[in-house]
Amino acid sequence: MHVEDIKQKLKQSFDNATDLVFKKVTTKSKQIVVLVWIENIVDQQLLAQNIIAPLQKLDSKDCDIKEVLQNEIISFGKVSTSNSLEEIESKLLEGFCIIFNENMEQFIVAECAKWIVRLPNEPPTSAVLEGPREGFVEDIISNTTLLRRRLKTKHLKIEDMTIGNETNSSVKLIYLNNVADPKLVQNVKEQLNNIVIDGVVDSHYLVEFLTNKQQQIFKQIGSTEKPDIATAKILEGRIAILCDGSPIALTVPYILLEDLQSSNDYYTTTTRATIMRYLRLFAGIIAILLPGLYIALLSYHLKTIPIKLLITITNSIQGIPLPPFLEVLFIIFLFEILYEASLRMPRYVGLALSVVGALILGDTAVKAGLVSPPAVLIVAITGVMSYTLPEQISQISFLRIVFTFLGGLLGLYGIIIGGIFLIGYLVSLDSFGVPYLAPFAPYISSDQKDGLTRSSLAKMKNRPSSIPNINKKRQ
Repeated sequence: MHVEDIKQKLKQSFDNATDLVFKKVTTKSKQIVVLVWIENIVDQQLLAQNIIAPLQKLDSKDCDIKEVLQNEIISFGKVSTSNSLEEIESKLLEGFCIIFNENMEQFIVAECAKWIVRLPNEPPTSAVLEGPREGFVEDIISNTTLLRRRLKTKHLKIEDMTIGNETNSSVKLIYLNNVADPKLVQNVKEQLNNIVIDGVVDSHYLVEFLTNKQQQIFKQIGSTEKPDIATAKILEGRIAILCDGSPIALTVPYILLEDLQSSNDYYTTTTRATIMRYLRLFAGIIAILLPGLYIALLSYHLKTIPIKLLITITNSIQGIPLPPFLEVLFIIFLFEILYEASLRMPRYVGLALSVVGALILGDTAVKAGLVSPPAVLIVAITGVMSYTLPEQISQISFLRIVFTFLGGLLGLYGIIIGGIFLIGYLVSLDSFGVPYLAPFAPYISSDQKDGLTRSSLAKMKNRPSSIPNINKKRQ
């Protein structure tokens, strides 16, 4: 192995990168050993104490691989060998140190990576009143550790993959091999292996490749930032997918019922959990249909409105220049713009913008006679109700506009036809062979214990039949 040749090849491969470091270390027996690493992604203290210092104390006439490995000269982290220059380049990018000299037939690869990692604090998108407050972070090793700590079993299977021609992002499949269906596991692995892309910046980059039908309105892949939720889904037979650099864990298969459930449901009484699930369902339906119903009743079905309510609404909309259809659409688009603006503004400015938009602009528009108070109230109610299903906000916003158009163009008939098409569309969907509306369509009686109604854990003796698994017994 010619040291200078290897150095030149590595410099050419990395285009003479300034942070690619070559260091010559002289052992106690006057042997020259070359170390290579990328400066910004290795632990300098670890490198000096656990790699360079032991090599300097090496007292051997022939500094070879056997001497270093057998005597455990480098005893920290992963230490292996390689004779592939491409593998060496990949390891350098992962934070490894490469050791070689003229006498060695292979490279020695020693782990000494150091990445900036934040603490697993409570995720901002999944606040809890009771229960675990840990959340996934951007480091895949930390996320794997959080799951390992909760699933202390030899049946936990973790499979490594690398996706992205330029990013070489680490992706892990995590499941219980005594619970998850092998056909499901193989299907997910094949779809991930078929992904050809230059980079994977976040786990959501994988979602479109895992979705069976492109351009879907509803999501078909579950996601969570909480290890306790991911653990519960793995125990049911699902597969978790972690991607390095992302705090979001993907879970498959996915059913719509998951977004009606919350981790808080399992840390409170069954009665309250059941009431809250029905409340979320009711709020989601109202958030979608209410603006369309309001327009349909005012435009086509005035006789169905109680007389006192009709008088109140009529007095409120007098002098409004826009018809109810355009008025509601204007308010919806105004609220959507305010929502997008508040997301992209700094946190405290965004809070102020929300207050200004919701109170001042809304009140000013009403006083100016551009919009009526009932229309503002209707849209505000639907906006608040949509947040009871935070994972479905984008879908609810889209469907709310669709049903507003249907109500404005065809009245109640349009809303009824739209509802029929929506239910038919949901019934036709599936996620890795699992019906999207399970366990209601098809109806699975055994899974109703943890459907809209939550029974006690003592009664849930079997795993959900909606999710394919090879071990039905839970208790």
